[in-house]
Amino acid sequence: MVNPGIPLLEVQKKLEHYCAYQERCHQEVYQKLKDLGVFGIPVDNVISHLIEQNYLNETRFAKQFVRGKFRVKKWGKKRLLRELKQRNISDWNITNAMKEISDQAYRKCGQALADKFWKTHRNRPLAEQKKKVWNAMQYRGWETELIMENILRLEHQKE
Repeated sequence: MVNPGIPLLEVQKKLEHYCAYQERCHQEVYQKLKDLGVFGIPVDNVISHLIEQNYLNETRFAKQFVRGKFRVKKWGKKRLLRELKQRNISDWNITNAMKEISDQAYRKCGQALADKFWKTHRNRPLAEQKKKVWNAMQYRGWETELIMENILRLEHQKE
């Protein structure tokens, strides 16, 4: 059922613009349609139109999401995985998207992030400094082993 005030063709055009502006996942598009007052069969029609016209592509979304959040927000793999699952992205797309981050770039980013937080809190007691690095990296979804590895590395550099 379509909101009587908005013709289906207009809804389609709005969603085309919405998807062209930035990559979207299916969940975001469903929510946008709901906000526009579109329910039932027209939702499926609009979604299939967007997929056919290549406005909506979950594989492309997942890859772009991973690259962007890793590069800009320095998110770790645990956070990226959790965020993609929240958006109902398929396991295949998640696995594929995670390949966008090379192991070398990931480790280098983890080290740079740890260094940054270590230096930011250098005037604090050692235990507190380690806790700040730990909390900041864990919040961003970095793996426990990688966090510990970096804290130990930084602790030994201090000596």
